[in-house]
Amino acid sequence: LEAHGHGRGGYIFNLTTEGRTLARAALETNRYVGPAPVPLEQFSHTLEMESVRDVHVRRQVLEGAFSDLVLPEGVLDALGPALNSGGSIFLHGAPGNGKTAIAERVGSLTSSTIFLPRALMIQGNIMVLYDPVFHEAVGVDHGEETFSATSSIFKDGPVHDQRYIKVKRPTVFVGGELTLDQLDLQYDPYSKVYQAPFQLKAAGGVLIIDDFGRQRMRPAELLNRWIVPLEKGFDNLTLHSGIKFPVPFDCILIFATNLNPSDLVDEAFLRRIQYKVEIRSPTRDAFEEIMRMNCEEFSVPYRQDAVDLLYSAYYDAKEFSPRGCHPRDLIKQIQAAAAFKGVEPRLESAAIHQAAHSYFLVTEEEFQAGIPAFDLAQGG
Repeated sequence: LEAHGHGRGGYIFNLTTEGRTLARAALETNRYVGPAPVPLEQFSHTLEMESVRDVHVRRQVLEGAFSDLVLPEGVLDALGPALNSGGSIFLHGAPGNGKTAIAERVGSLTSSTIFLPRALMIQGNIMVLYDPVFHEAVGVDHGEETFSATSSIFKDGPVHDQRYIKVKRPTVFVGGELTLDQLDLQYDPYSKVYQAPFQLKAAGGVLIIDDFGRQRMRPAELLNRWIVPLEKGFDNLTLHSGIKFPVPFDCILIFATNLNPSDLVDEAFLRRIQYKVEIRSPTRDAFEEIMRMNCEEFSVPYRQDAVDLLYSAYYDAKEFSPRGCHPRDLIKQIQAAAAFKGVEPRLESAAIHQAAHSYFLVTEEEFQAGIPAFDLAQGG
């Protein structure tokens, strides 16, 4: 730096020619601005100490988390061991029965906090790991008790290492928009900094692949991408220079699909996903309970004969299959129609038929051809 006098003892500092050259060379390396990156080896060590495999869920906690959902018998018995294993889960079944909702609840069950590096240093390259889209920062309490655990991890006495940020265990959710290249490093040629792929952003938490089988790639391509991580517990990433390196694979991987699993996966892959949970369509009793719960949620008076009408006119007469999402969706349509008419939403015949015709795509001709004898006693 060069210093020049500026009035009353003040100074103006300018970079020398050599300083400008060094600054330009530094910017050519990368333009990362932020806390110092953590070496990959240190991150692997701390993640092992904070592993999601050490999170254990008891049955009463699981029941509490799903208390507002009506699940098929046996689902909780299958989910509990799967969660406590910290492994991978395959949720399958017909559409509209709550697979996505269940997968998201699983993420909330691992809601304890971990310390995550904001960025990693990998063979002289910087990879940004912290992503506010998926990582919910938690305010740090500077009390002695709060840092008793973090001190043992980061060896920094009463205050945690500022290269790390305290976050809730992440839940990373991707769906049909997922592409294969998003599972590798994303390199920004301007900043010369890498962005971590989804599976690394989910480290210590849950990664949900929703609508599996509907991505813009063959299912076999996506499945083959996960074979090594599921088998070995680490993933291989590649720098733009071609250098490969391993990173820890420490997340609960959940596949959710409404397609036939036998059409998507082979035996070798099914063996690696040891927990398969089928989410079946609701029984008649379960459907009634779901209807009651949704009526209470949306402040619509429940009527048992409304369920009878749906079964008589649509599920039995038209051979539609009842789904767990139908009560909610039909009530929302009834509410919207009532708001348009300026009346209170009620489960009356006319309202149910109007909503069902639109929802199930039943034409008037089809309906008249198979109109049932049953109707509500006080229909609209």
